[in-house]
This record gives sequence, C-alpha cells and structure tokens, in this order.
Amino acid sequence: MPAVAMPVVQAAALYRFFRAGEEETQALRGVSLILRPGELVAVVGPSGSGKSTLLACLAGLDEPDGGTVWLSGQRLSHQPERSRSRLRSRHVGVLYQDRNLLLPFTVEQNVVLAQRLSGGSGRTHAAVLLASLGIAERADAYPEELSGGELARAGLAVALANDPEVVLADEPTGELDTATESDVLAILQARAKAGAAILIASHSPAVATRADRVITLVDGQVLP
Repeated sequence: MPAVAMPVVQAAALYRFFRAGEEETQALRGVSLILRPGELVAVVGPSGSGKSTLLACLAGLDEPDGGTVWLSGQRLSHQPERSRSRLRSRHVGVLYQDRNLLLPFTVEQNVVLAQRLSGGSGRTHAAVLLASLGIAERADAYPEELSGGELARAGLAVALANDPEVVLADEPTGELDTATESDVLAILQARAKAGAAILIASHSPAVATRADRVITLVDGQVLP
C-alpha cells in the first residue's frame, strides 16, 4: 500500500468574522482541510460562501479569528506579519484573476521582482519560466499591452516564480475564454503532477472536472 504524503497545508477549525457596526458576517465557520503534495483541489460554492476568505487565511494574507493554519509543518496563522510573509514567499504562489501583475513593470520584471522578494533568485530563470508558459516573446511587454490569454499566463508566471510547494488560486479563470481556461488548468495540473499542491477557488465547472478532489463551501462551512 503506497505511503500517504504528509500534508503541505493543514487548516483546523478556521473561523473568520467581519463586523460593520452592529452587523456581523460569519465568513468561515469551523473550516478544516488538508492539502497534500501532488493533488489539485477545487473549492466550490456560491458567491459569499467564504472561498476567497479561506484562501486568504491559507496564504497568511488574512488572520482567522479562530483555528490554525500550518504550512510545510510550520504554524502560519497567529504569527507576526513578517513571519507570515517570509513563509508565504518561500512556499506559496498566490494566483488571482487580475491582480498578479504590477503595472509599471514588464512581464519579466514582474517575475524577477517576485523572485527577489522571496529572498532568492528562484530555481527557474525568469526567461525559462516564461518560455515554458509560451510567452517568452512577451517578456518585455507591459501588462496593458497583453491580451487576456497572455495576462493569464503572465500572472501564472508570477505565481510560479519561486517553484512554490503550494499554489493558491482565487478565480484564476473567471474572465477567460474556454480555450485559455483549459490551457491554464493544464499548466496547473502539470504542476500538481510534478509534486506541487494546488488549491483553486472557482465557480467554473471545468475546474471541478479537472480536480482530484472537490470541497464545497456553503455559508462558511464545508459540506460533508
């Protein structure tokens, strides 16, 4: 019987509340999950179900009000921001639908900047990474000069700049046509097969179809 890989992300009983005056929204209500190397997991659910909040907590971009997140065996949540940032930059690639690129920089400069912010140069040279994603010829282009498909691949390059153990993607294909969405998902699947752990929050049926496992969130809770 093959050995089960140790979790690279583990979340236990996450709670997250947002307050506005007398109103309180329970974005996460006791969410627990495990993400192992080599698997692509989809998080699905209606708008407002807590998908984006969950990914932000798993990336250390937001702090849960209760519960704990571990990343590569180290506690990520309830740590100083500097510690969370260091762990995130070394182990996690975060992929957004439209916020992965800084406008004043070219595609290659965005990738190099992501590598430098992690405290290293990355294991994959920026030009090699862009070539592997099919956009080597757009290395010197600025974000506003890119097509939708090129933007998606450039955003992927930033998320993958440091060969992360974990990729957390928040609606990465929401604005893409079917062909480009398929390309992006194929790249993420290939990363999972190479040993990375991939978690995608999405409304897209194509994401759920490609996933090894699907987690459904409704009103901040995981459905059994």
